[in-house]
Amino acid sequence: MSKIYIPTSSAEQWAQFLAEPVKHWRQGYSARTLAYSWQDAGGFPLEVEAVLKTQFPSAELLLALPEHQVPLPGGSHPSQNDIWVLARSEGKLISIAVEGKVSEPFGPTVHEWQAESSPGKSKRLAYLITLLGLSSVPPTTRYQLLHRTASAIIEAQRFNANHAVMLVHSFSKSSEWFQDYAAFVSLMGGIAEENSLTSVGSRSGVLLHLAWVRGNARYLSM
Repeated sequence: MSKIYIPTSSAEQWAQFLAEPVKHWRQGYSARTLAYSWQDAGGFPLEVEAVLKTQFPSAELLLALPEHQVPLPGGSHPSQNDIWVLARSEGKLISIAVEGKVSEPFGPTVHEWQAESSPGKSKRLAYLITLLGLSSVPPTTRYQLLHRTASAIIEAQRFNANHAVMLVHSFSKSSEWFQDYAAFVSLMGGIAEENSLTSVGSRSGVLLHLAWVRGNARYLSM
């Protein structure tokens, strides 16, 4: 994986980083909506900034990488973050893994993901459970939430950041799939609320936070 990144000057340039640009770059879908929201902001979108500042008063975006891949053990498929952000607040670094949503679900449950079991999947799941400080995970847990949260922690460790945030930026008008997110937050020891950041303690040496932020619906039509 290349370690050289090219700055973007428009939201349309984000499409080149998608695994399937033709399929995923569509009006009203998360990839395009998220790109327009963040590119237009030139930093944190206002609603994201408002939620982050409840915990990080001087949160400042240092860099944001669209479709940032974080390698995981147990196979060749990395965790591909819709956006990964390195931020700073009061002299401390924050690793933020952003998962964009409109109506799309959080992918398969752990049970569904394990339907075709393999030594690699067993190794990866064991790694994720350990990294997240869990003893086990219910089979109904959404696998995507596990590895996306893990990627925030992994990059926090890599950049020596004190904090990691897994942030769902949802543009769904009815908060679709929030219950799956809430179940995951509960598993991690927190209580989920919309437009709120929940701190769930230290995980693998990093202070972990989980957030659900409702995005500006005007970007659905861009």
